Amino acid sequence: MTTKAITPLRQRMIEDMNARKLCAGTQRGHIRACKRFAAFLKRSPDTATLEDIRLFQLHLAETDVSICTRNCIMTGLRFLFRVTLRRLDLAEEVYHIREPHKLPLVMSVDEIKRLLAVAGSLKARIMFSLGYGCGLRASEVVHLKVRHIDSAQNIIRIEQSKGRKDRNVMLSPELLALLRRWWKARRSRHDAGIPPQERWLFPSRKSAGKPLTTRHFNRLFQEAADAAGIKKGVTLHTLRHSFATHLLDVDTHIRKIQVLLGHEKLETTARYVHVAAGMISAVESPLDRLARPKRKRPRKAGRSRTHDQPQA
Repeated sequence: MTTKAITPLRQRMIEDMNARKLCAGTQRGHIRACKRFAAFLKRSPDTATLEDIRLFQLHLAETDVSICTRNCIMTGLRFLFRVTLRRLDLAEEVYHIREPHKLPLVMSVDEIKRLLAVAGSLKARIMFSLGYGCGLRASEVVHLKVRHIDSAQNIIRIEQSKGRKDRNVMLSPELLALLRRWWKARRSRHDAGIPPQERWLFPSRKSAGKPLTTRHFNRLFQEAADAAGIKKGVTLHTLRHSFATHLLDVDTHIRKIQVLLGHEKLETTARYVHVAAGMISAVESPLDRLARPKRKRPRKAGRSRTHDQPQA
């Protein structure tokens, strides 16, 4: 079996991405974007012209490519032209399209209860509980280690997540009890030689020293959602959306929710105000005020209509 050699251009781009500490997922996305551009050109991207970039963007617009995917491709190309090739004139020709604003999909409290009730295993129930009860992303759940659970302070430490940021989230008594049950039941043949504090809470069954994949986690979630009869197009990230929205419904301060979610900007958290069903439904409609009978305003106590004559 022969392996295809990495071209000098790709090797240099990989080095540039490593120097800037781009995560593995971002690097894979940039490489895919450049491969797609090279396939369109039928030659190396370092020979591209301004007209080539214009035609490629027109090609993406005419094909069935989502705005999100197209913008990801453009981000990868901009890195290639701006950083690796030092062709700022080409980088300026790369443009992004504004994505349509969509409200996040949220599950009701009843749907969350049904999902947890039909979870296929204790492991699945705990992983769903971490996503909903702490607002964790799927990647944050699968990368939890024993040392991240701080029962003394009732917090869970999330280390170097999206944006290379650390944060703390609350550890509820119910979740702590579930985690202790799981630790007693948990078995992994790959734990030998690994200190207990450094062991994955949800280790991979196949790969030694690695956690459960987000793909496997997503499969567990979809199976439970189907079993719970949830017809919405829910994903694992819906648990995080539901966490934020349900906290807003019980009047949790939006700044606290921002910290728990790890959002850098308050505007990112504020979008959940638009889908907080409990908060929105509690607002009285002006139509209801029209149907309500008017109350007579009580006359204020004090001076009468006729002025008294001043006393001598």
